[in-house]
Amino acid sequence: MPETPLPEETGGPDNRTLKRFGIGAAIVALLVVAAGTASRLSATNDLRDVAAQAAVPTVAVVQPQGGAGAGDLVLPGNVQAYNSAAIYARTNGYVRRWLADIGDSVRAGQTLATLDAPEVDQQLAQAQADYQTALANQKLAGSTATRWNALLAEDAVSRQEADEKAGDLAARSALSNAALANVKRLRALQGFTRLTAPFDGVVTSRAAQIGALVVAGNAASQPLFTVSDIHRMRVYVRVPQAYSAQLKAGMTATLTLPEYPGRSFNATLTRSAGAVDVQSGAVLVELQAGNPDRALKPGAFAQVRFDLGAGNGNSLTLPSSAILYGKDGPTVAVVDANDRVTVRPVTIARDEGATVVIAGGVREGERLIDTPPDAIQTGDKVKVQRTAATGGRKGTAHAG
Repeated sequence: MPETPLPEETGGPDNRTLKRFGIGAAIVALLVVAAGTASRLSATNDLRDVAAQAAVPTVAVVQPQGGAGAGDLVLPGNVQAYNSAAIYARTNGYVRRWLADIGDSVRAGQTLATLDAPEVDQQLAQAQADYQTALANQKLAGSTATRWNALLAEDAVSRQEADEKAGDLAARSALSNAALANVKRLRALQGFTRLTAPFDGVVTSRAAQIGALVVAGNAASQPLFTVSDIHRMRVYVRVPQAYSAQLKAGMTATLTLPEYPGRSFNATLTRSAGAVDVQSGAVLVELQAGNPDRALKPGAFAQVRFDLGAGNGNSLTLPSSAILYGKDGPTVAVVDANDRVTVRPVTIARDEGATVVIAGGVREGERLIDTPPDAIQTGDKVKVQRTAATGGRKGTAHAG
């Protein structure tokens, strides 16, 4: 039989060469797998870092403001006339004419309107007739008693009869006095048909109309006139309890009114109620201001500014948007140098709408988050950036 040639003799690959080729292919495959795994791990780590960075919120920050104006207390006030009287009718009747209108200056005792009261006139005429009858009966009883006393002195009549005549005189006198009192009452009612000003002032309202029926004693009726003394005005302000101890009689304040932009009026605190209103938690105080040009009007709204000076120097001002209200009361989110958040309670001394005055809980120069999210907690990481334009007063958010 012929012999089978060996691999070396035929020129084909031997086992060693095949083995080397297989090992090389395996190494290449492992390198490919390792490269793919490393790429995937790197992408996963990058994605995790991006997600972690996206989870850190970007915020704007503000800083508490102090300095000039921090000691000012600005409160709404109500301007009222120094004296004001509502003029009602004291008798029933009809308006005959009115002699003063709104805006007119009047003097004390000046007639404002006159009424026609025919019923009162008739009652007065009847009362005068009754008084004349009673007076005549009194005179007759008086002369009778005089004669009976003379007869008693001569023992012509008994003591009992003389006493009866004297008693009749006393009764007639009492009836005469009652009739006279009724006449005076009706004369007074007739005098009330003339409405007069109680003091010098200005007519600020008029409801009297010619021919209108006026009913006295009607609780639902409106005054026919209102007269106000506006040479000096009273201003009433409700002061929060926290500031009531700092306001003393004699201190000055300034008034500003919306109809006079850029103009202020001087006022002096004259008195305080000395009690805290249960519903509002404030103390009512009164200020007075001169009104020579009648610029201040009764019923007007005014902003009253008190200068509390150093007594309120620790107060700081914040935007209202920096306050977070929760179950624990008002709080702020303070950002430290490491951009970590600390939620801190604060004490609000005064709410001025767009801003609030803080009496405690923050310090000047601290960074506070403007419009903090409700879910923010102590220890949270945030991203902030200050802008050079605001001098570090407020920071703006950036994209990181």
